[in-house]
This record gives sequence, C-alpha cells and structure tokens, in this order.
Amino acid sequence: MLRFARALAALLAVWSVAPVAAAPALWRFGDEDTTIYLFGTIHALPARYSWQDDRTRKAMKAADTLVVETLIDEDPQTIASMFPPPDPTLPPVVERLPARSRPAYEALIAKAKINGAALDRMPSWQIAFVLMGTMMKDLGIARDSGVEENILPAFRPAASKVASKPSPRKIEALETGSSQLALFADLSETDQRELLTSMIDGRGNAKDDYAKMLSAWDKGDQVAIAKLFDEDKDLTPHLREILLRKRNAAWTRWLKARLAIPGTVFVAVGAGHLAGPLSVRAMLEAQGIKIKRIWVDDIDEAAAARAPR
Repeated sequence: MLRFARALAALLAVWSVAPVAAAPALWRFGDEDTTIYLFGTIHALPARYSWQDDRTRKAMKAADTLVVETLIDEDPQTIASMFPPPDPTLPPVVERLPARSRPAYEALIAKAKINGAALDRMPSWQIAFVLMGTMMKDLGIARDSGVEENILPAFRPAASKVASKPSPRKIEALETGSSQLALFADLSETDQRELLTSMIDGRGNAKDDYAKMLSAWDKGDQVAIAKLFDEDKDLTPHLREILLRKRNAAWTRWLKARLAIPGTVFVAVGAGHLAGPLSVRAMLEAQGIKIKRIWVDDIDEAAAARAPR
C-alpha cells in the first residue's frame, strides 16, 4: 500500500483478530536459474494477525534474498537527518488548509498535545508524516506491525536458520529511505497540501477504508484492491503518476534485470503495486514475462501427491 492520501489514513485503523485462513496473493516468475516471488503486503497489520500459510513459508524458506520497498535506518539521528531543518518563513499550517479542514486539524493536535508552532515550520508533506504517526499512536497501531517487519528477522544473519546456505541470506531494497522521502518532498506545494488535507479529512473514514483493504488483501482479491485504488479520489492524476506509475516502472526494470542473477528472490512490496493496469505485474507481463499465481490449492495438491498411499 502506498504511503499517501487516504491510503496513509487507512493504515491507522485498529483490528484485533485474524480470519480463520488468510490467503494473500503470491506469484512466481523466472528463468532457468532464477526464481522471483512477488508478494503484496500491508505495511501495518493488527496485533497478532496471522497471515502466513504454507505457500508463503515455503517461498520465504527457499529464497536467498529478500527485497522490500525500503530499509528504514533504526538510528534516530539518521532518520532525523533525512528531514529538512525548521523553516520559519513557511505560512502557518491552518493557512495551508481549506477552511473546512481547520477545526479537525486543531482538534487533532490538541488531543495529541502537539506544539502547533513546531508544525508551522515544517513543509506540508512532513506535517502529513508527523500526523500519521500521531494518529497511529492514538489508535493503538505500532509502526512495526506490518508484513515486512514480520519477514525481515528471518533474513537477517543473526536470525537465519537456513543451515544449508553457505552464507547469510541477503536483504535488499528497491528504494532508499531518502529517495522515498524525496518523492514527497519534491511534490508541488499544491500536491503536498492535498496530501495533508486528505489525511485530516479522511481520518473519520480510516477504519472503514482499512477494513475494505484488509479484507481484499486477506482474500488475495486483486480486482478489489485495484478498484479501491482506482476509486481513491484523493489520489490525483499527478500523484498517481509520481507515486504509482513511475515507481512501478522503475521496479519493473529492476526485476527484469534481476533475472540475470541466479538465485531465488522473495519480493515483498505494498499490495497496491501489484494490482491493476499500472501494476508491476501488468508491466512485466506487457514485456512478455509470464507470471504464475500460486494458489492455496497448489500447495494442498502438492502435499497430497507426496503423501503415502
């Protein structure tokens, strides 16, 4: 899921239980000596949400490399250095918001006990990030509750239990933290204000939006996921071009080039990047690459074939 507009707000809702049997979509493509798995993720999940099954466990166990969207440095100073210094020449936040959104903004920072003067010195895109963190905390969602945070430990050297592999498994990223933030920092001021406003205005719909996305993801329903993104009115054509199509095109080039390197790769990126006509899958298939979806029944049938008769 992309980190913008209503999709950002959608990550904030709280859910406490997982369904009986989750089955998020998983695909595979490759050549004679390279296998690449594609797995769409949700960056924030409810606590104790069970989503792994035999398909994902088998694919992750086979992989020698994990690829995610970006790797976030855990050093607070490093993270802080990625954001711009305070700028006292910027207009107050309320002047950047339409009149209808100002009461909600004031209520939000008052409840969170945020210093509004400090926000006034931040660019609009950064304010959206700050408020996202505040809203997540308010609703009880931790930043480390997503799919990626569940996968990463298994690929880190200290946690690797794959004794048959000659060296620790690798972790790579399609983007750096700085380049991902630059996507927002380089937006026009109009786009940044739309991003900020949509987050504030969409707060009341966060739980419903997240419920729909989680349900579609959980079932592996790519049509529903694509429809949710297509119907997102907060995702303007310009934002869709910058934050979706261009990034997907860059990732498609990376994946196609990765076929030249032998091995097995597990690629975990936001589910929205793998659904719909602008998806990475669609772009790969347009270039003649055949992608096979791995269904739960595929694993069940393989297990049945191996069982003693």
